[in-house]
Amino acid sequence: MRGVIKGVLAEELENSLRMKKEYEGALRNLPKGCLAMRRIRGREYCYLVKRVDEKVKYIYKGKLSAEEKKKFEEAKELRAKYRKLLSQVKKQIRFLRSSLRGKEAI
Repeated sequence: MRGVIKGVLAEELENSLRMKKEYEGALRNLPKGCLAMRRIRGREYCYLVKRVDEKVKYIYKGKLSAEEKKKFEEAKELRAKYRKLLSQVKKQIRFLRSSLRGKEAI
């Protein structure tokens, strides 16, 4: 009976590792940073905010179309979704590895 359970846990661990790899790949493919609108002297300016090494950089983007703004908003939502899923799958991987490492009682 224990061998069957360990087999199921091992298979689930394999699936979780595959999902982790997919989530990390999806995060890498998303555009970096998010848009920030700054109002200077009554006019709005669009900047791309992203972390470069340890510093936060504001990169002027000029006028962006509504389509480009929407793309960055969708990327921001997807990034949050994938980070949450990645966190959950990492917890699951830790649990499965510790369960598989456990000693069998005779």
